[in-house]
Amino acid sequence: MNKNFSPSDLLVCRSLTNDPVINAVAAAMTSPDSSGSEAIAALIIAAENSNFSGNILRSYVVNRLLTDQNIVNSTLERSGGQIGTSLKEAFVHDIEVLLPLFIYKPSELIKGAPIFLDDYQSTNKADKTEVNAFVSSVISNAASVSDLVDGFLSYYRTYGYGDIAVYKAFSWNSDTTMLKGIQNFEPALLKDIIGYQRQKEALVKNTLAFLSGLPANNTLLVGDRGTGKSTCIKALANEYFRHGLRLVQIKKHQLKDLPGVMEHLRLFASKKFIIYLDDLSFETSESDYKYVKSAIEGGVEPRPENVLIYATSNRRHLIHETWSDHEEAVDSELYNSDSVNETVSLSDRFGLIIKFRAPSQDEYLAIIDHDLRQEGVILNPEELRIEGKRWELEHSGRNGRTAKQFAAYYLGQRTNRFVFDPET
Repeated sequence: MNKNFSPSDLLVCRSLTNDPVINAVAAAMTSPDSSGSEAIAALIIAAENSNFSGNILRSYVVNRLLTDQNIVNSTLERSGGQIGTSLKEAFVHDIEVLLPLFIYKPSELIKGAPIFLDDYQSTNKADKTEVNAFVSSVISNAASVSDLVDGFLSYYRTYGYGDIAVYKAFSWNSDTTMLKGIQNFEPALLKDIIGYQRQKEALVKNTLAFLSGLPANNTLLVGDRGTGKSTCIKALANEYFRHGLRLVQIKKHQLKDLPGVMEHLRLFASKKFIIYLDDLSFETSESDYKYVKSAIEGGVEPRPENVLIYATSNRRHLIHETWSDHEEAVDSELYNSDSVNETVSLSDRFGLIIKFRAPSQDEYLAIIDHDLRQEGVILNPEELRIEGKRWELEHSGRNGRTAKQFAAYYLGQRTNRFVFDPET
């Protein structure tokens, strides 16, 4: 097969024409007088920064194709996974142009390239990401250009491109009006949330309906503090990332940005987004709750079909109520019931309300036991009961957060083999 490669021949993957690593490799391949040292150095830096292993030239090119925006993956996003035949043919053309970089080893393409580039072992072990999985499965097993093209298109449909393909959760940057990927997202899983089986089942059923394109409800998780409401929502992003689910956290002061956020998410039609509002509540003097009401119901433009709102709160009625709201005092407003209705109208907008109560004594101890066993520590039932009860009485009562705090204390202090000596 011809080993020639020219980035300028690319039609739809044009971001590669400005890539310094790709251009250094192309220069080393086309110039017989080039030592290839610039390309070799660039590949080593890329491998260490991204934890590439194996054929790092191939890994680098594939990584760029999977994460850079191009007209192919952006069209797939806007169209909900569809692509025209002409655009697909243009993509086939580009994969054929890039084929030498997939097939040959660096030592076969770059003059003076050392053999270790062909099977590079990065200092840190390769991340078990979808990009690396794609390289090891699709690229290695492809028998034709058609297989490669279908593999890339399948990846774009499943994961998207850019940060959407990499991150499970995002925050919203009000200044740039863009999503920002959360790099160290909590690796919570539903199985690690002890108890609350009925609540988790209701949440999962609603989420699966949403992912399947069936009718689903905006959801309010309400109840006692520290019962795992927020963790349940975060766990969904981990559990269903490969099904196209992404989490977008909006903070209270950003509620006015909700229309812009939804319009931005509309661009990623093949993905499903949960807008996550944590610890949501308002005082009667605050009016930002109206942004949430409008976002749920839709204003002039309806809420995107690929967006739901999940919120958590310790209050059943999200707007603070007082007894004076219900009194028909002489000096109250003429239509007092209108004011009362306004305070409950926000929570009524959520079609599904899931209630979380404080755990029973047995459930509280089961959470402690689970967390300790995860670290190989097993307490006998009596010691578990005594120690757990003592911690509960000395702290903020019985809930999942208190249980996890005790487990952290026990693991960090009681199992510590070292004794603190203030004299040393």
